[in-house]
Amino acid sequence: MNQTASTMIIQEKNYFLEVYLDPFNKRIRIDDYRGNIHLLLAKAEELARFHHAEKLIFKARAEDLCSFFEMGLQSEAIVDRYFLGSDAYFFSKFYTPERKQNGHWITEDGIIHSIYQLDTKVDKADPPQEYELKKADEHCANELSQLYSQVFEIYPTPLHDPEYVKKTMADGTIYYVFYHQGKIVSAASAEVNQLYKNAELTDCATLKEHRKYGLMKIILQELERELTNQGIYCAYSIARSLSFGMNAVLFQLGYKYRGRFMNNCYIYDKLENMNMWVKNLADC
Repeated sequence: MNQTASTMIIQEKNYFLEVYLDPFNKRIRIDDYRGNIHLLLAKAEELARFHHAEKLIFKARAEDLCSFFEMGLQSEAIVDRYFLGSDAYFFSKFYTPERKQNGHWITEDGIIHSIYQLDTKVDKADPPQEYELKKADEHCANELSQLYSQVFEIYPTPLHDPEYVKKTMADGTIYYVFYHQGKIVSAASAEVNQLYKNAELTDCATLKEHRKYGLMKIILQELERELTNQGIYCAYSIARSLSFGMNAVLFQLGYKYRGRFMNNCYIYDKLENMNMWVKNLADC
């Protein structure tokens, strides 16, 4: 299986599948589907086995929940209003014993419990005036890639490659960054789905020495404003389950915990569990 991620469309007489092949993370994700649910589920499993995937992920609709349970998949997370106002249920199936085992689950349960005890009325972040917030464009791609290379030794998408960053921008992903003394020190993005009017807030990175000023909260709030201006109200973010800081940021910004993906992707130095957080921007 080629290590480059790609999307493929499968159109048969009785069903349609939009498939995201993710060899680096040894998984396949079904981003969209319609038609005969039993036939398309069987096809998805056939693809998973053909590509030696360890995990299959499905973005399912509410009316199909029983079919997914019947086929042996398990629900891991929910995104409220993902499909133009209807909820999406993320179902998964594992194909190796190792991919279904994780020793951090109880610790991560404790992190979520602790985060929900936090005060949501936090002071507005006010970084020193030498920090400058800007919307990034393709001219920032090289420096963005350098930032992600510094923060993440391993990352589930190839953000270390400036050409990949440019491609995401061309595809509609919005980046905001903080500059300090002429260099990007913090960044995050909103990956927009124009068809279903939702966005994933992702690629959050801040250099360690600049993390005490609340830069990430400001960037995420700016991304939310941009999404609202585009009429996109379903925002979600997936954070490392072992990262108290990032999960706390999302909670304090009004995001709600909606589940956890086991052994979802390679980040830092290993496969990690990832928490789902969801926010309805129309309520803000």
